Amino acid sequence: MISNANDLTERLRKKLETERREIEELTADELERLAGNSRRAVRYALRTIRRDTEEATGRMRELLMKGWMRPLIVGLSLSLGTFGGSWATMRWLSGSIHTRIEARAELGRDIEDARRTLAQLEVDTWGLVFHEIKGERFVVVPDGVLDRPPWRVDDRPALKLSNE
Repeated sequence: MISNANDLTERLRKKLETERREIEELTADELERLAGNSRRAVRYALRTIRRDTEEATGRMRELLMKGWMRPLIVGLSLSLGTFGGSWATMRWLSGSIHTRIEARAELGRDIEDARRTLAQLEVDTWGLVFHEIKGERFVVVPDGVLDRPPWRVDDRPALKLSNE
């Protein structure tokens, strides 16, 4: 067969067209594979970014929690300590005051009993009082009992008792 320039041109054009289609198909396949790889890389990068962001956010939350928890715990501890100490002190003071009030009331009753006993003794002894001054013993009598008392003790009439 004899070929001419047109046949040669036509064969070259067909061959070029075939090669162009193959190159386009190979390029399209390669671009699709590259796009798939890019999508996977982007998805992986997004997952990594999200995970890293969540971890960083978690660490930041933890730091923030610790940051305000310590002062809160210290403040609560101080408040509870102050409240507990104040409460215990007030209870102790209240008990101490109550005990002293009871003791004072009891002493008041004792004093009143002693006054009644003293008054009863004065009634029972007719107002006689015994005194000892420098080894000498005297009986002090109520005023008006003796007309001319021989001795006076504390400016009251008295009788001297013998030493024997």
